[in-house]
Amino acid sequence: MSKKYRVELTKAERETLRDLLSRGAATARSQTYARILLKADESEGGPAWTNAALMEAFEVSEPVICRVRRRFHEGRVPAALGRRPSQRTYETKLDGAQEAHLIALVCGAPPTGRQRWSLRLLAQRFVELGHVEELSHETARKVLKGGTSSPGRGGSGASRRKPTGNS
Repeated sequence: MSKKYRVELTKAERETLRDLLSRGAATARSQTYARILLKADESEGGPAWTNAALMEAFEVSEPVICRVRRRFHEGRVPAALGRRPSQRTYETKLDGAQEAHLIALVCGAPPTGRQRWSLRLLAQRFVELGHVEELSHETARKVLKGGTSSPGRGGSGASRRKPTGNS
């Protein structure tokens, strides 16, 4: 079976891949892909393993091998080893001003009869104030987690050292 994408490594690329493997600092996926490239190498003196041999040796599926070969063909070693960036785009539920209002609300006094704000109560109150038409408690949690605010807690959460008494 002829391969659509042939892997022909340069001497420098082989050295880069061997160095990556010898250091062992790369992710397991990158190491597997590096091994696939080294064994699939069809340049002079390369092992030129078939897809079937690669599948058996590295316990991966044929689509994985074909993807590594294609990415190598498109962008050489860096493209073959790395993950493609996500093509998904995420809309933000709140803009910066709305996030600031939410943080200000949670830093204020909780409702009467409560010791602190719950996420559901916070989201409900935020909608009642007319900042947004709807807001889930999960969105409120993500906004609050993104900041450095920790309402209801003293300090930053880090342990403080006890005074040694040696002044």
